[in-house]
Amino acid sequence: MALQTPMEDAMRTKITEALKPSTLEIHNDSHLHSHHKAMAGSTSQETHFRVVITSEAFKSKMQPARHRMVYALLKEEMAREGGIHALQLRTRTLEEEQKQAEREAAGKGEGVDAKVDVA
Repeated sequence: MALQTPMEDAMRTKITEALKPSTLEIHNDSHLHSHHKAMAGSTSQETHFRVVITSEAFKSKMQPARHRMVYALLKEEMAREGGIHALQLRTRTLEEEQKQAEREAAGKGEGVDAKVDVA
């Protein structure tokens, strides 16, 4: 049986068409929140998402403006009954993604090449 992910599919389509991301990760975390009081009676399995987007469309924009761009794209999905209840966004440019990767690579190698002075 195929998975039914209409909300995730709609998110992926809208974000891809509008922002042309080089990286797009959509994580459905709804199962982690199904026991919350606000979710009582909800039959939707697609209410809580973590989304990572790398796009040059974010260049020269601060985080709040980037988030507003994504919210505007997904306003119908957020307004719909049983739609998106929570959306965690990580938005960055390709340059920011590359800098982060460099920092992470440098951090992993700290212990390997560290010099120790022994007097």
